[in-house]
Amino acid sequence: MAIKIFNTLSGKKEEFTPILGNSVNMYACGITVSGEAHIGHAYQALIYDIIRKYLEKSGYNVKYARNYTDVDDKIIAKSNETGIPADKYAADMIEKIDAEMKRLKVDEPSVWIKATESMDDIIGFIEKLIEKGYAYPTEKGDVYFSVEKFPSYGNLSHRNLDDAISGVRVDNDEMKKNPLDFALWKSAKAGEPFWQSPWGNGRPGWHIECSAMNYKTFGERIDIHGGGRDLIFPHHENEIAQSEALSGKQFVKYWIHNGLIKVNGQKMSKSLGNSLLLKDILDEYSPETVKFALLSTNYRADINITPALFPEAEKHLFDFYSVIKSAKDKGIEFAGENKAIDDAFNSAMDDDFNTALALSELFGLFKSAKTKLAAGDNTVGADLNQIINTYSLLGLFETDADEFINSVKEKSAGDVPEEVKAIAEERLAYRKEKNWAKSDELRDKISALGYEIKDAKDGYTLTKK
Repeated sequence: MAIKIFNTLSGKKEEFTPILGNSVNMYACGITVSGEAHIGHAYQALIYDIIRKYLEKSGYNVKYARNYTDVDDKIIAKSNETGIPADKYAADMIEKIDAEMKRLKVDEPSVWIKATESMDDIIGFIEKLIEKGYAYPTEKGDVYFSVEKFPSYGNLSHRNLDDAISGVRVDNDEMKKNPLDFALWKSAKAGEPFWQSPWGNGRPGWHIECSAMNYKTFGERIDIHGGGRDLIFPHHENEIAQSEALSGKQFVKYWIHNGLIKVNGQKMSKSLGNSLLLKDILDEYSPETVKFALLSTNYRADINITPALFPEAEKHLFDFYSVIKSAKDKGIEFAGENKAIDDAFNSAMDDDFNTALALSELFGLFKSAKTKLAAGDNTVGADLNQIINTYSLLGLFETDADEFINSVKEKSAGDVPEEVKAIAEERLAYRKEKNWAKSDELRDKISALGYEIKDAKDGYTLTKK
């Protein structure tokens, strides 16, 4: 089955056919380093890392690039606020973000690009747009892209120029020819970092950075361009205008956009004070738990982070790892393969990288594995081996089963009140006496206090419901 991708440009799923044979050029907008990595940054990085890996599994040679925007208004504002020079502030943030992404076990792209390391390319790109009549400099030293010169503007976001004007915050510069024209080069204000250019000292606009960095890395065309849904307009719309005005060719064949993060139903934002930093989440949950939680929703849908999201993901993984541990404790050899398991995974991923469907298969697979274990059916070893190998693409089942289970137990034990622990110990004593009636009574009492007890070979586990 061929891979199908939902293309934002066409508004439908399309069969994936690379521009050039078996090679795939893929770019995803990275992070503007005005602060530490939050869960939205992590989600976007995770999604495109997995898409890259699945394309490679499917036999494609993938060149995958991500960028860091390391100069912009927000970074300059942070520099002014902290007193740290903008370049040092950006470098410090990149170091922190890289460290957290490594903790999450998101792989590096093939190519990292930084805006500040691409300044000659950006300036050269702008010069060509001016030569072709698509851009114009002002007396102040700014350069703007003339949207009226690009008739297909709005095709990606499916809006006309009037809708576009009403849908974006317009910078009211009296030197603009049209309110919707956007900055390619911004003249430097006092105290701001700047670079020399034919139009005077200044710095690039945000949109031109990605176009120039793409052109530098891949040339005129790429197969896949990804980013969050919030970037469709105006950022990606402007990228198309700049790049296609320069080359006269279609810039991107497949536009992919992931959904956004909500926290308890509200959009996550600094202004609402509900941003969830990645480091705080990883201090509490394992990388696998975070990945399972995020990937359980289709990538095009929004994810609503509630207090139950990560604990539920952890509980599911605990149950899955318990089956793996049981098989190991019984001396089952993890060898061989079960092609049907891999085929089902591939079928889900071929349908627009549907990780949610792929993960839903695990519940039936582990239920079947438990049944086989109980029946003494040693083919369970091949099943579990295949699950581990197949789902490693999503970053799952890469931890030793005992290690994962013990870490969850230790964390759960630390969260349980002494009163509940005492009841659990009393219940264990009754179970050893085979006083099942009293054991059930105390289990219900534990449940009424908001905790769940699960019996195990070496005792029990207690978790909050």
